[in-house]
Amino acid sequence: MSLILAIEDESDLREIIQYNLKQAGYKVISLSNANDALIILEDTHIDLILLDLMLPGLQGLQFLDIVRKRKDNVPVIIISARNLEHDIINALERGADDYITKPFNFDFLKAKIQAVLRRGTTTVLKSDGKSRNGIVINDEVHKVTIDGEQIHLTQKEYDMLRLFLHSPEKVFTRNQLLNSIWGYDTELYTRTVDSHVATLRKKLGEKGRHIRSIPKIGYSWE
Repeated sequence: MSLILAIEDESDLREIIQYNLKQAGYKVISLSNANDALIILEDTHIDLILLDLMLPGLQGLQFLDIVRKRKDNVPVIIISARNLEHDIINALERGADDYITKPFNFDFLKAKIQAVLRRGTTTVLKSDGKSRNGIVINDEVHKVTIDGEQIHLTQKEYDMLRLFLHSPEKVFTRNQLLNSIWGYDTELYTRTVDSHVATLRKKLGEKGRHIRSIPKIGYSWE
């Protein structure tokens, strides 16, 4: 049974979220602030986090930044009244797995949770474990090495690299990358693909040159 950490400062909404998720078969820890959530994360295995942005004390995006540094594999769904495009894109670029605006339907929320958890238990592709351009991905220990030296990638960067190495020379559109790695396909969030590709290139160092930009289309691995 998956354990969900819900961080929401509106007490009525927090209680409704907790009730509905328990009815759906989830275990739930609900908190009114992100500071207490950091303590919970230290010694509790959390399968998914529901995170409001406007919180007392530590703000939602600040909390998200900390989570991505400490426990990058924990999926985070933002639930916020902020519905402007730049707010949504900013949250996704900083590592959120999905974004839901208030008010929302609870069947919609449960469907989003199921989709994100499903992506976490499956892999985008199966790596053959062989070296390509001096890069080796070891799925058993979730490790990437370049010429024998380990590099540290976020989950999204890891999945993107695996996708490229599995299909060299194949051109992936931005929407294809969104659908394969983030689980949704919409022009609204294509900027987040560019942001992750730029970071991945930087982490790959000299090997980053193998990620080729295809103008107005997407990317491929040379």
